[in-house]
Amino acid sequence: MFLLVNILGFFVFLGIAFLCSNDRRSIRWKSVLIVVFLEIFLAWFFMKFSVGREVVRAAADGFNWLVAVANKGIAFALPDWLKPTTGSPNFVTSALLPILLVVPLFDILTYIGLLPWLVKWIGRGLSFITHQPRFEAFFSVEMMFLGNTEVLAVSKEQLQQMSAKRNFTLAMMSMSCVTSAIIGSYIKMVPGQYVLTAIPLNILGSIAIAAILNPVTVSDDEDIIVSVSKNENQKREPFFSFLGDSILNAGKLILIITATVIAYVSLAALINQLLSLTGWNWLTLENIFGIILFPFAWLLGFDVNQAFQIAQYMGTKLVTNEFVVMGEITKNIMAQKGLFANEHARVVLTVFLTSFANFGTLGMIIGAFKSLVSKEKTDYISSRVPQMLLAGVLVSLLSAASAGLFAW
Repeated sequence: MFLLVNILGFFVFLGIAFLCSNDRRSIRWKSVLIVVFLEIFLAWFFMKFSVGREVVRAAADGFNWLVAVANKGIAFALPDWLKPTTGSPNFVTSALLPILLVVPLFDILTYIGLLPWLVKWIGRGLSFITHQPRFEAFFSVEMMFLGNTEVLAVSKEQLQQMSAKRNFTLAMMSMSCVTSAIIGSYIKMVPGQYVLTAIPLNILGSIAIAAILNPVTVSDDEDIIVSVSKNENQKREPFFSFLGDSILNAGKLILIITATVIAYVSLAALINQLLSLTGWNWLTLENIFGIILFPFAWLLGFDVNQAFQIAQYMGTKLVTNEFVVMGEITKNIMAQKGLFANEHARVVLTVFLTSFANFGTLGMIIGAFKSLVSKEKTDYISSRVPQMLLAGVLVSLLSAASAGLFAW
């Protein structure tokens, strides 16, 4: 029965996107269905075949190794930070400081031309398969490596030449990515194989949901990828100057994430404190969003009690961020206790959590566009913030439903 409910969830999630679409008549359903089928196929491959699991596990081990290397630098500068007295991981040390290694590493791959070359051809291949515009397909793969604000920053020239409507498509897609630098932190708190399964599923889901919510017809003349390389007449920036800028940008990213986490966790706590003044102990943000998201959690294939618990975690993630929820569940989900003795619950919640879809991300994306494109385009995107949040939630639900089909 729960499997049938899980399957029903696909139609409901796509139906909600259809009802909220900006232009229902222009939706290219063939393209959407191809992408959704591909997403389900990848979920089946990763969840059911040993070779898929080994690939995911190897990637998880690779990120763990990279974080271990980063810890050597952290230990040199801040040795006491690697030995928390609380008994739980230090958020800044485990989740953020490794960014100082990973971001420059990816920037170096960009500097030597390897990463852009890989992304370009993978993106073109995906465009051929999904029938999406080439840059949107290119962008979907690129954001899998770079994260939302970073991928927007490196796409500045393209964004400035694209219409406001296409910019909005990219803004919606950006809600569903993660930064490669923090994947290693995720897989310390929740099962790594599910985290790494979620990333490609989110990429495909973001294409499908954006194609429904904001269908755009792009002519052949418009369907071009603006070169991100420097003009031939410009002198290439010296490597160590480039590396220095990369490290500084990584540091700024850490400060932004830290400030966002502190502010939103504190604001959520403040709202809960104010709600407690009513005398109703059950009136909390978690319960409010639990009620709102309960039907969607149930459609992922749970009984009533499990669905409400899952919905509370989903609501907390939207109000704060994925790290807050991962911190709450890490002991039980890794030990497979309580709710998480059920593999379906472990898979569904981990996949749902693996994205930046929350209120804080909205501000980061709007801020990025303000610094990259004209006021007219920024205003167009800002006036559609509810759709951006809806896109992020629907992509997470679609990814969770895809992976959950194959874990019972």
